[in-house]
Amino acid sequence: MSFVDDVVNVLPHPLREIAYRHHELIKFAIVGATTFVIDSGIFYALKWTVLDTKPVTAKIISGVIAVIASYILNREWSFKNRGGRERHHEALLFFGVSGVGVVLAFLPLWVSSYVFDLRQPDVSFTVENIADFISAFIIGNLLQMAFRFWAMRRWVFPDEMKEIVEEFEELLEEEQLGHS
Repeated sequence: MSFVDDVVNVLPHPLREIAYRHHELIKFAIVGATTFVIDSGIFYALKWTVLDTKPVTAKIISGVIAVIASYILNREWSFKNRGGRERHHEALLFFGVSGVGVVLAFLPLWVSSYVFDLRQPDVSFTVENIADFISAFIIGNLLQMAFRFWAMRRWVFPDEMKEIVEEFEELLEEEQLGHS
């Protein structure tokens, strides 16, 4: 039993049923919140110090570090009952999908910074940082979160047992049709 299971068990029955059905999504969201803190902390630490003129570079670095943490947390917690692939194959798929996610996360920041020119000295420090937060951490993270959850379940951590059952059912149907 995990902390999430303990919380789910005290929910009212209708909510408990929904939480059980979507337990992977809940765990994925908790991992996402954790890596959001990692990502934003590193991004602002870099952006306000050594990479003050290179926000996209800061976002790529913070995104890559957050993705590494995300792999470990998702593999060992969110999707621990899925998969079945060899670890190197799974990791390669995870980092490929996450690479697309990093691009989806920094594209809105790039547009905000270089298309709309929301950078100092054209705008104030406050406007620049609000624009960076909205573009990178709200729009960018929503884009990448939706894509990554779908892709993780589809390709990286597939439900191997479900696939085996479906193949078995197809074989049974073919066998029954052959004997009819």
